[in-house]
Amino acid sequence: MTKRLILIRHAKSSWDDIDADDHARVLNDRGVKSATAIGDWMAGQGLCPDLVLCSDSARTLETAKLALAQLSHAPELLLDPNLYHAAPGTLLDLLRKQTVQTVGLIGHNPGIGIAANLLVATPPDHDRFPAYPTGAVTVIDFDINDWAQLHWGTGTCAAFIVPRDLI
Repeated sequence: MTKRLILIRHAKSSWDDIDADDHARVLNDRGVKSATAIGDWMAGQGLCPDLVLCSDSARTLETAKLALAQLSHAPELLLDPNLYHAAPGTLLDLLRKQTVQTVGLIGHNPGIGIAANLLVATPPDHDRFPAYPTGAVTVIDFDINDWAQLHWGTGTCAAFIVPRDLI
């Protein structure tokens, strides 16, 4: 049985308020367009996670709401403060506890980008994958029966896209 992971880095956030707490930063106009485009792309690819694990920051939640609104049905959305700037090992540990078929995860760099690079056996042929820019989405398939069997370097990259490819 295959398990699927959809890794999403939050869309572009605003730096307009230099005094704003990092956790409270929201998306800028480009980020709003990007998050919506990500959702449109996911819907067009038939990608709909059963569960979305999301950092509880304002920009990740806004990315989630905009992207998931484009899907045919709304997956369960779980906000997790442990995902705010989480290290790759934290992401791996959290994924190993999941029970659904397809998991979405929305987080921050550097952790999410490093995790994407560590999870795939072979990276996609895309020059932006190593940097994992804002709004990047990687779809990774794992030939495992249970998420507890998840290990670094065992995933097959089924798709990788960045907002610049979409808009």
